[in-house]
Amino acid sequence: MSTDMADEQRNKQAVEINDDWPGYSVELFNYPEHYQGDLECVYIPHGVIMNRIECLARDILEDIGQDDMMVLCVLKGGYKFCCDLVESIKAQSRSTNSSLTTRVEFIRLKSYLNDQSTEDMQIIGPEDLSVLKGKNVLIVEAIVDTGKTMRALLQHVNSFQPKLVKVAGLLVKRLPQSAASLPDYVGFVIPNRFVVGYALDYNEYFRDLNHICVISEMGKQKYKV
Repeated sequence: MSTDMADEQRNKQAVEINDDWPGYSVELFNYPEHYQGDLECVYIPHGVIMNRIECLARDILEDIGQDDMMVLCVLKGGYKFCCDLVESIKAQSRSTNSSLTTRVEFIRLKSYLNDQSTEDMQIIGPEDLSVLKGKNVLIVEAIVDTGKTMRALLQHVNSFQPKLVKVAGLLVKRLPQSAASLPDYVGFVIPNRFVVGYALDYNEYFRDLNHICVISEMGKQKYKV
């Protein structure tokens, strides 16, 4: 099987969440009391997220094997996903007696105001990523929607001449203008709903939720800037 065919097959294995999925009642789960009324539903429970991350870690190990890996974590929304993914990669690597080593660098992208993506995308972080030269690089991003932000980041990363670049996206939004096949490893393909939790925020709120949830209209108005 060619690399392109293998990547396509892996993307097809992503968990697809239908447009009409209503989520779970928030009252069935524990969540911070200060968000009472701010959440419409629990969209993806924490346990489901963690199980899916284990599968992504397995796929990454199969591709990269025992080669060392530079992990580029996209802050702030990607920090929980990155931490859990790297820990799972390391745990599975140890169980197979692999000598894989990882190093994590951080970069921040800013392109949202309230719940709307803006045309202005800023890369905040170390401008000099020469440490990536000749390395296998795994970009870890929590959510990919139109793909514009990720394309800009890939162009930035490739300018430092890495050996290999792969992208892991926990969530990919299903949009008419999106590049849903852009990430090499996809956790969940979701409808165009604004989700928070598991480090994803709305104006810096909701990062402390363990579950991925849909914010309610009350929540949007309460924390709007």
